[in-house]
Amino acid sequence: MEAVPDSVTPSTESPSSTETSADAAPAVYTLWAVFSRPADPVPADALASAAADLDAALAQLAATGVTARGIYDVSGFKADTDLMFWLHGDTPEALQAALRVLRRVPAVAALTPHTNFVAVHREAEFNRQHIPAFVRGVQAKDWLAVYPFVRSKDWYLLPGDQRSRMLAEHGRAGAAYRGVLSNTVAAFSLGDYEWVVPVESDELTELVDMMRALRYVDARLHVIEEIPFFTGRRIPPADVAEVLS
Repeated sequence: MEAVPDSVTPSTESPSSTETSADAAPAVYTLWAVFSRPADPVPADALASAAADLDAALAQLAATGVTARGIYDVSGFKADTDLMFWLHGDTPEALQAALRVLRRVPAVAALTPHTNFVAVHREAEFNRQHIPAFVRGVQAKDWLAVYPFVRSKDWYLLPGDQRSRMLAEHGRAGAAYRGVLSNTVAAFSLGDYEWVVPVESDELTELVDMMRALRYVDARLHVIEEIPFFTGRRIPPADVAEVLS
């Protein structure tokens, strides 16, 4: 389920098809790309130039309006994942082009694509005023856990007051974890899931404790899928070679 560490006032309404473009939330697209090391070692020359190559690639992305929120060391949390990028920008085609730029970096070109998520900031299901931290320009934190989820089919047909009550309970449970940044974004039709939830904290245990606490709320009864998780530590380009070596 979506993580809501901030104090929230749940909305009982669904996004309206009659909203004008001026009323709707601005579209900010975001992409996560997870890579695995290949069976053969990454070439030594690619590792040697990885920091400079990535710095140049990130500068190229910035020039096109795409922001790299972070590069993450996801090695060890799963047997087959090593590196993850988190990007965001105003258009999906800009993110597609940005990912191609990153994949041309020799050290990244040597990796195997594992998983991608694409999502977009739209009006939140639980709170019209909720703006993801990355959209607000809040500084990224040291640890990231990102996962998709799908609600039960009956959730969207429940009376608004029932959904509001459950989401208020959910929000109160998450609000205790003040060091967590919430970034819930919509993924309907952009992939195989309805929502993508990136949560950030400087303390990994805070993410563990919050996600555990959110298991004890009624809204969880209406979640049918919330895996896979990808968790990692934010690193500078200079550390990528060590992760991939």
